[in-house]
Amino acid sequence: TDAEVSTRKKTFAEVQTERLDQAERTVLIKCPSKLNEKKLLRYLASHGNVKSHFFFENRGISALIEFSEKSSIASLQDAVGIPSASEHHVVPFKSRLFTFTLKNPVSQHVEETPLYLSPQCHIPVKDLIEKLCLADSISSQMYILLNEYQLTEENIKLRFLACSLVRDFARAYFPDSTVKPFGSSVNTFGKLGSDVDMFLDFHDTGKHATKMKKGPFEMEYQMKRLPSERLATQRILSVIGDCLDNFGPGCANVQKILNARCPLVKFSHQPTGFQCDLSVSNSIAIRSSELLYIYGCLDSRVRALVFTIRCWARVHGLTNSAPGTWITNFSLTMMVMFFLQRRSPPIIPTLDQLKELADEKDKHIIGGYDCSFVSDLRKIKPTKNTETLDVLLGEFFEYFGNFDFRRNSINLRKGKEVNKPESSPLYIWNPFEQDLNISKNVNQPQLEKFIAMARESAWILQKEDKTQQVINKEPWGLAALLIPFGKNNSSKMKNRMKGIGSETIKSLLDSLKLNNASSQQKAVGK
Repeated sequence: TDAEVSTRKKTFAEVQTERLDQAERTVLIKCPSKLNEKKLLRYLASHGNVKSHFFFENRGISALIEFSEKSSIASLQDAVGIPSASEHHVVPFKSRLFTFTLKNPVSQHVEETPLYLSPQCHIPVKDLIEKLCLADSISSQMYILLNEYQLTEENIKLRFLACSLVRDFARAYFPDSTVKPFGSSVNTFGKLGSDVDMFLDFHDTGKHATKMKKGPFEMEYQMKRLPSERLATQRILSVIGDCLDNFGPGCANVQKILNARCPLVKFSHQPTGFQCDLSVSNSIAIRSSELLYIYGCLDSRVRALVFTIRCWARVHGLTNSAPGTWITNFSLTMMVMFFLQRRSPPIIPTLDQLKELADEKDKHIIGGYDCSFVSDLRKIKPTKNTETLDVLLGEFFEYFGNFDFRRNSINLRKGKEVNKPESSPLYIWNPFEQDLNISKNVNQPQLEKFIAMARESAWILQKEDKTQQVINKEPWGLAALLIPFGKNNSSKMKNRMKGIGSETIKSLLDSLKLNNASSQQKAVGK
C-alpha cells in the first residue's frame, strides 16, 4: 500500500521522534468488563480529540488512548480521583495509568457489539504450521510467518508508551532526560511477545550547542563528579530502579543488575504486559538498531528470511531465551544479513558501502569507533537481485551447511569471508566495535548442531515432492522444517554429519533421543 511505502521511507530518527511524541499524548485505561465502546469514546472526547485507540486483553480489558493534544491528558487527570480503598495505603504518584469502573453497572443484558481486541502475542507454532500448509509456495509461507510474528502497529505503540511512562519517573530527577526503546522493538525484526529494551538518555543533542557560543563567559553546571562513567551509570540506575520499585504503578519484580558488563534494571511492567530492561544510553547499540532498521526496510525478503530462520532455530533448540552457549537471535540475524550480502547480485549493501554514502550529518564516531553510515534510505540503490524466497531459504541452509567455520569469519563491513582473528568456533565481527566477536559465547557442539540442522533442512527442501505431500496431507515446505527432526531421522542424520567431530555426534544423537523420549512421555502422559 501507499501508506506502507510512505512509512517505510522515513529515517530511523524520524520514526523514533514521531513515536515518542505519540507516546507522550497517550494514556492507558483499565476498563470495566461490560464496556460500551461508544460511551467510553464519547466521554473521552469531552477532554479533547481522540486520535486513535485500541483495546487489548491484559488481566481484563485495557484501552490505549492517543489524544491529538497533550493538554487533553491534563484535563482528564483533573477529573480522575485517588483510590479510596481503606485497607491499602497508596503511593500518591499520579501517572497516565487509570482504572475506569461504571458508576451504574447495567444489569439487564444490553446487546453489545463485541470489542475487537488487538492480539499482543503470536500464535503457537502448531497453529502456524496448519496455516502454512494452506499456502501455495514457500515464499507465501514465509510471508505468512512474518505476518503472524512481527510487531503490530498497536504493539509498537504500547512499547513506546512503556518507555514514556518510565521517562515520567526519570524526569523527576533529570528533567531533560528521555527514555527510548532500542533493539528489537525498533529495528523491524522484533517479534510479538519479546522484551522491551530501553535506555535512559541525558544528551539532548545539538539544541544547546549554539546558545553556548554567545556571551563572554564559558559557563557550565556544577555537577557531582565521580571517578568513572560506570559508577555514575550504576548510581543513576540504582535510584531509578528503587523509584520504580517503590512508587511505580504496575512495576513488579524489579531487579537491579548493576555489576553486568552493561548495568541494567529488569522489571515487569504489568499495565502493558512487557518484560523491560532499562540501561543507560549505549550509542553503539542504537547504531546497531538503526543499521538493522535500514536493512529491514530495503527489501521485503530480508525480514521474511530473518523471521523464518529465527523461528526454525527456536523449534530445533538452536536458540534459547536463557543466556548460554547457544547462538543468539542477534548472531543469527547477522548471519542472514551476511548471506544476503553474498548473493549475486547482492540483496543488501555492505556496511562499508553504506558508510561511503554517508554525509556530514551521518558521521558518528563513538568511543574511537567509526559508526557512520547513510540514514536516508532513498540514497541506497535498490537491488537488481530477483531470487525468490523459495530459492533463498534453500540456499541459506546450503551456504551455512557448507561454510568453512574452522577457517573463516563473517564480516558485514566488507561482506566477505575473512580469516578468523582468533579461534572461537563461530566468529562474527561486531559491525562497529571491530575488535569484538558478537558470537563469542557459542561453543563447538552448538555450532555443529547448527551445521547439522542446516544440512538436514537443505536436504529436506531438495528431496521434497510438494504435490505428493499436499495429497497426503503432510506438512510441506517451510512447515516440514518447523517440525522437530525426530527419531525417524536419526539414521539419516548420521550420514549428514560426516566430517563433524564424533564426540559431538554422540552428544547430538543422545539429545535427539532425549527430546524424543520426553515428547513421547508427554504424548503418553496425555
